[in-house]
Amino acid sequence: MPDIEPKNELPPQPPFPREKTEGIVSWIFLDDAGLRGIWRLALYASVTAILGFSELIFLQLAVGPPPGRFNLGYWFPYEVLSFAAVFGAALVMAKIEGRPAGVYGLPRKGAFGKLFWQGCAIGFVEVGGLVGLIYIFGGYSFGEIELHGVEALRWALVWAVLFLFVGLFEEFLFRGYTQFTLAEMVGFWPAAILLSLFFGAVHRDNLGETWTGIAGVALTGMVFAFGLKRTGNLWLVVGWHATFDFGETYLFSVPNSGTVFRGHLSGATLHGPDWLTGGSAGPEASVFSFVMLGVLTLAVHVLFPAKKKEISPS
Repeated sequence: MPDIEPKNELPPQPPFPREKTEGIVSWIFLDDAGLRGIWRLALYASVTAILGFSELIFLQLAVGPPPGRFNLGYWFPYEVLSFAAVFGAALVMAKIEGRPAGVYGLPRKGAFGKLFWQGCAIGFVEVGGLVGLIYIFGGYSFGEIELHGVEALRWALVWAVLFLFVGLFEEFLFRGYTQFTLAEMVGFWPAAILLSLFFGAVHRDNLGETWTGIAGVALTGMVFAFGLKRTGNLWLVVGWHATFDFGETYLFSVPNSGTVFRGHLSGATLHGPDWLTGGSAGPEASVFSFVMLGVLTLAVHVLFPAKKKEISPS
């Protein structure tokens, strides 16, 4: 029998060589900065969902199930815990990404500083100017004072603190970590447009909301994004957002995104065509809301000029 030399057979090869497989996986998940933005957003959403679900369980045990109508005892802790969820998830992402959490829009150094109070002033100018214009054209009556003394002060404090957390929650949700990360992927303004449209869309289920009101909310999101762009953080627009809501709900006692809440200062009424008063949505759907947003965008442009980019020497 002749000698049969064993064949030098190579071991079976995987469909893709290991180096190529690792390259594909790296390309899918990583870029030059580390984990790709889409996966960071997915991770942020997952952490937020976990914290938000924990929040709902806590509220269910401590307060009870979500009420079918306005209930301050439920709404107040809900807004506080909602902000804790979206900001807490950003703190987790800051650790993962090796960044200070302040880059996402709420730096601790500027907390409740000059920008915040400037935002409060702008918010008062907006809501006061808006309701004032509706009044001049015969669409608003202040009515009789319904709260007096300690009761008036108590409700003013309740609404001020509540709307502070509403401002913190909504501004960080739509213009905080998500805006920062999405802007790295597609650019600042494409991200701002997308998130502002989403900001408007989430208001569509509000009682009494209208399409004009939703458009006004979306435009407000763009104006707030402009404020973020010019100031570098969210403290201006947090104060602006909170104060506008406070003015509508308490001070001028008109519908806020379609709802008139109890604990308002006066028995105010809106009367006249919807283009003037905003109809069931309230003044934020009035044609004058769009006018005020235009004026205040110009004011932000003047008050907070764009920083000139330094040109490195060639």
